[in-house]
Amino acid sequence: MFRKPLTLTQKKAWYGVLFASPLMLGMVLLFILPLIESFRFSLSSIRLVEGGFAVDYEGFSNYGNLFTTNPEFPRRLTESITNMVVNVPIIIIFSLFAAVLLNQKFRGRAVARAIFFLPVILASAAIANLDISSFVGGSAPAGGGESEGSLMQSFELKKMLIESGLAPVFVNYITGAVDRIYEIISSSGVQILIFLAGLQSISPSLYESSRIEGATGYEIFWKITFPMMTPLILTNLVYSIIDSFNHNTINSLISETAFKSFEFGQSAAMSWVYFLVVAVILGVSTSIISRKVFYYD
Repeated sequence: MFRKPLTLTQKKAWYGVLFASPLMLGMVLLFILPLIESFRFSLSSIRLVEGGFAVDYEGFSNYGNLFTTNPEFPRRLTESITNMVVNVPIIIIFSLFAAVLLNQKFRGRAVARAIFFLPVILASAAIANLDISSFVGGSAPAGGGESEGSLMQSFELKKMLIESGLAPVFVNYITGAVDRIYEIISSSGVQILIFLAGLQSISPSLYESSRIEGATGYEIFWKITFPMMTPLILTNLVYSIIDSFNHNTINSLISETAFKSFEFGQSAAMSWVYFLVVAVILGVSTSIISRKVFYYD
């Protein structure tokens, strides 16, 4: 019997499978199998023996020890989640605001865009290993606290906002963002580029017709720009959450537990708890934001 020839749609589907097969193979070999192996390690204690190591099954005792006998892990995990909740909304708002400004037509626009992306380059692994304390006037205080002599203090701003009648919760949030302005700018370069690409993809005819109808700049932003940017807000939200969890002290704690204390089972349990926390936060945040996303057909 002769086989029925494939339709064009079926051919495109098989071409897609062929194109994605290296990625799927890499996912299985480089991600899924090590993930399963790390979960096995998290349920065991690993000890060095002659010729290798031995794995002794202990159940979920490693997970219990994280919250009963290890005081560092719960504290650092809580700090990481708190910093993410505080910083990610500020990064998204600042990135959208900067992208809208950089999308305007003015002289030196390319240079201004490069300046905003420069902190991303300076935060790369090659430059992050350099000791830049001498360039910024001294090292940071121990524990990551704010230095009393910092140039970014916002006492006057805080006083002004309180006198204007703003709630203390919002005052502390805004002044805290001002004090962390360098951290926010250095974490916003990729998000600004994504927003810029989205702004340039909006049809100019939408803006022209709205101006003909007499819309103000405020109305144009909230009726056209912001709804068109909601898919990219969701994209940047996911990226910012993952990026915030990639740069915190809990990662160093997991590494130190494995390669300094040689508690590989405990370290694997930390990694799995950390992974599940990040997955839950991503799932909840994306499910909430995706309901408000506007897709233009």
